[in-house]
Amino acid sequence: MTRHYGMDWLRIAAFALLILYHIGMVFVPWNFHVKSPNGEDWTRLPMMATNAWRLPLLFVVSGYATRALIRRSDGLGAFLANRSWRLLVPLAFGIAVIVPPQPWVELVTKRGYAHDFLYFWAYDYFRFGKLGGIVLPTWNHLWFIGYLWVYTLGLALLVAIVRGEWLQRWFDRAFGGWGVIVIPMAWALAVHAWWFPMAGETHMLIDDTMAHFMYVPYFLFGFGLARSAPAMAALRRLWPVAAAIALAGFATVLLIEYSWPPDVPTPRWVLRPYGAAHALQQWGAIAALLGVADRWLNRDGPARTMLTEAVFPFYIIHQTIIVLVMFWLLPRGLSGPAQFAILVVATVAGCWAFYLGGRAMPFARPLIGLRPRSEMKGQMR
Repeated sequence: MTRHYGMDWLRIAAFALLILYHIGMVFVPWNFHVKSPNGEDWTRLPMMATNAWRLPLLFVVSGYATRALIRRSDGLGAFLANRSWRLLVPLAFGIAVIVPPQPWVELVTKRGYAHDFLYFWAYDYFRFGKLGGIVLPTWNHLWFIGYLWVYTLGLALLVAIVRGEWLQRWFDRAFGGWGVIVIPMAWALAVHAWWFPMAGETHMLIDDTMAHFMYVPYFLFGFGLARSAPAMAALRRLWPVAAAIALAGFATVLLIEYSWPPDVPTPRWVLRPYGAAHALQQWGAIAALLGVADRWLNRDGPARTMLTEAVFPFYIIHQTIIVLVMFWLLPRGLSGPAQFAILVVATVAGCWAFYLGGRAMPFARPLIGLRPRSEMKGQMR
């Protein structure tokens, strides 16, 4: 395998979009840990443009990166040991140290919790039960790391018991033409319009069936794509078709959303058409972005190496920064645009400080998902 710089740039962009999306969650009329009093209904529009595909895309890119990691490892056991260390250490650190301010702010602003953060962390956070309807301790936005580790274990088992070359040949034949559009889209339609018509995700791992039906195939697709020149060529050729399908799906989503706004009861028959439009938007956007990444982004740049390393620490810390800064802004009576601007600047600055500070301290590197310096050359997470 040769390094695909387009997938690096796509991964960087996907995590950047995730951070911006979580800033937007402060303003949209959907549940979040802390809310601005200046939310506007129109803010749902840009959020809905990415809802269908932003998280599935992360699993596709992660599956692609996992294939490269396995091929560079000294055996499957070494891969699992390294991957577990790289994922579980920052996950544990995140649950114990990074995430706790988020439920504390939520309890203070929504449940009238009266104690300060240190009291909450020392006496209430590690209760292994509910407080104000919130299960504590929690992994909140770090659920992605937990899911990725579990999927990696399953993938390693599959690699160990199944002949990979046979599966790769099947993948190349199935996805080397129009199948790269039709097959994943048919699966997405089955998940979102038939089996689980617009069911929600729990991010609790053991009771999140719909999410697993969606994310596992995308993760496996990314794994297969990493060594499939026919599938990548098909994506490169057909991305305009995929983009047109995604836009049509999104237009249908908007039509339904604004025909039955939140204050109007939605008929049950709408769920399946909405799920179908969601599915078309989902895979259409992912396939288009993969094709664009291969056609125009597969080239190195001066910032790529650092950004490729930085996105994981950014992901770990960003939501806590957003929640704390918004909590600090609440009593200050600023306008929505001013709050948004401050959140963007503070989140970007805080993420860079977290990454650069942790990178400089050898003991902190594994806590924020970075390799030891001795392993860095030529590596990609």
